[in-house]
Amino acid sequence: MNLGARIYAELRGDRVIWMILLLLSIFSILAVYSSTGTIAYKLSGGNTTGYLIKHILILGFGLFLAYLAYLTPYMRFMKLAPWLWLIALGMLIFTLGFGVEINHARRWIRIPFVGLTFQTSDFAKLALILVVAREITRHKDYIKDFNKAFMPIIMPIIIMCGLIAPADLSTALVLFATCFSMMFIGRVDVKYLGLLILLWVVLFAGLIVVWKFAPDVVRVDTWTTRISEFLGDRVDGSFQNQQAKIAIANGEIFGMGPGNSIQRNYLPTPYADFIYAVFCEEYGLVGSFLLLSLYVLLFFRVTRLVTISEKSFGAMVAVGLSLNIVIQALANMAISVHLVPVGGLTLPMVSWGGTSVLFSCLFFGIILSVSRYIEGAVERQAAGEAPGGAMAQQAGGKVSKESGKK
Repeated sequence: MNLGARIYAELRGDRVIWMILLLLSIFSILAVYSSTGTIAYKLSGGNTTGYLIKHILILGFGLFLAYLAYLTPYMRFMKLAPWLWLIALGMLIFTLGFGVEINHARRWIRIPFVGLTFQTSDFAKLALILVVAREITRHKDYIKDFNKAFMPIIMPIIIMCGLIAPADLSTALVLFATCFSMMFIGRVDVKYLGLLILLWVVLFAGLIVVWKFAPDVVRVDTWTTRISEFLGDRVDGSFQNQQAKIAIANGEIFGMGPGNSIQRNYLPTPYADFIYAVFCEEYGLVGSFLLLSLYVLLFFRVTRLVTISEKSFGAMVAVGLSLNIVIQALANMAISVHLVPVGGLTLPMVSWGGTSVLFSCLFFGIILSVSRYIEGAVERQAAGEAPGGAMAQQAGGKVSKESGKK
């Protein structure tokens, strides 16, 4: 058996999702290598190779984490969910008070002894999605009881999103939309969905009040600036939007080719928030549509898993993680094409960034763990029910042996 066949046999589950993960990883390497020229010129004299190697190492470690998560029975994450949520809660509180400030925002904590930074909101996304999936699963019927909906589901969402929002409103909104969708899919009563939205409005008003007394903690001035720029000039937008539009227009149908982007030299963060614009410039409408299609295909493949799933926790986890990836990807693309105000959202699995890449890979790994179990259960069921299946053959062998003895 050759190497390709052995790998194919080893990677069980939905192989289309495996293909999506592989293609996004390849696109990530190409896009990051092309878009890190400006930061490499500013910090290391134009040596983009170092940034590429660093990104490949991070991506490789992320794929290793994805494989470990894929091998882990996904029901273990259900048991870990409350503990992960408590750890994430402590990390977010610590980040607000003592986090590393980058670009006037405290989103990171510094890892001791290694000097690396860790974005705590990425860990919080995983913990909250697992908790919401766990609580919805514990009450499989239509959730109409206040005690089953408020404290176990609604309050963890409000607390976690409320701690993320002061420094990273866009991430909090994406996470809130993800959890809201999970509650809707999990058949939570409509009145509790309305209560969740009402509490979010109250929370947002409270953040504005906090900003009056602690402007360094809550970035309301940044929010208002970005919204006013978006609403004030819907045609051109901010400087970032203008450069992104030029990049997309330069790409035309087939793009300018890998590494030939011009606007990467003018966009403020071409390797992170606006990497989609650089991708459009280099690979054109065809490449950008292919990249968009991969995220949409991921959602449809996970939807297929849900329809054949026996365990509701696996279904809810897969839906929640895939929704978070897809909603964030669509939001990042919408920012590049000036459909929504500018926000600090990366393109999952494509943008340059340590914790963003690692947790995107981990999300894929857990989804594939669910897929591995579901596909295996379907195969075992088919083998047991088929007339010529293994069980039938085994039974036939026993019958022939008994007849031989007679």
